[in-house]
Amino acid sequence: MRYNQLGKTDLKVSELSFGTWAIGGAWGKTNDKEALKALEYAMGAGVNFFDTADVYGDGHSEELLAKATKGKESEIHIASKFCRAGDVHDLETYSEKSVTAYLENTLKRLNRDQLDLYQIHCPPLEILKDGNVFGVLDKLKQQGKIRNYGVSVETVEEGLLCLEQENVSTLQVIFNMLRQKPLAELFPKAKQSGVGIIARVPLASGLLTGKFTSNHQFEEDDHRKFNQNGDAFNVGETFGGLPFEKGVALSNQLNWVKEDRGNMTRAALKWIMQQEEISTVIPGFKNVQQVEDNLQAVNVPAFSSAELEKIKTFYDKEVHEHIRGGY
Repeated sequence: MRYNQLGKTDLKVSELSFGTWAIGGAWGKTNDKEALKALEYAMGAGVNFFDTADVYGDGHSEELLAKATKGKESEIHIASKFCRAGDVHDLETYSEKSVTAYLENTLKRLNRDQLDLYQIHCPPLEILKDGNVFGVLDKLKQQGKIRNYGVSVETVEEGLLCLEQENVSTLQVIFNMLRQKPLAELFPKAKQSGVGIIARVPLASGLLTGKFTSNHQFEEDDHRKFNQNGDAFNVGETFGGLPFEKGVALSNQLNWVKEDRGNMTRAALKWIMQQEEISTVIPGFKNVQQVEDNLQAVNVPAFSSAELEKIKTFYDKEVHEHIRGGY
């Protein structure tokens, strides 16, 4: 496992880390015992960074992380997020009183006195333009309640706006082989500003595992069913914004990437880790088997320049036009 500098923070994080949305809820059935075993396995393999949010299972993911990391608080870094438990368009949600309350509840669930990274959870553009929330986060940092802060964004425009804020340490961005737009402008500018990139939705909600057929049926409480068209939140969070059947067809055309790399999952994660601006990639998981499979991506062969160009051309010509939602 390699460890990368996480933007403007003082943290070095595992190049492959994990997100905890799936173990909290909205991804079908969950099993806490399996989730805790998987967290233990990941840490044993050198993973030292986990991403969560107060709305993942209404705080359940944070509680699971508290159990898994007990006694390892100084070694295992945790990032959480806030704002989506309130009205994301209301300025009051981003006031000092509200943000402090969100943070204190998160710290209580995590059983920690300080959070390594606190991220605004996909706020609307007008909130970022207003900018007052950044002053609130500066204050929480001065108080020692958070070490660093960043923003989880939906679009390149939002990301570029965040780069204007001097104390933003990281950006969390939807990025995978089927969603490459940030490569052109956002990533180079983030690197220039010293801002770290956390890549989320790296497997396009499972499309890039190569396991789905176009007639696959998801459970009712799985966002891949109820948010396929962006009915619950930004459509980009589900299959990277691609219509499911089109996404399956496109991922089948990328099947060649698994050659010499075991499977598509490992290849898709390796491709992300190869981008020089990426600090860490955070696939989700539900069990040890998924964690183990994802971790193999660290050791599979890198893509050649010709392969990288082939993937870029495929995206430009076949994929980009089908992506829906803010991007």
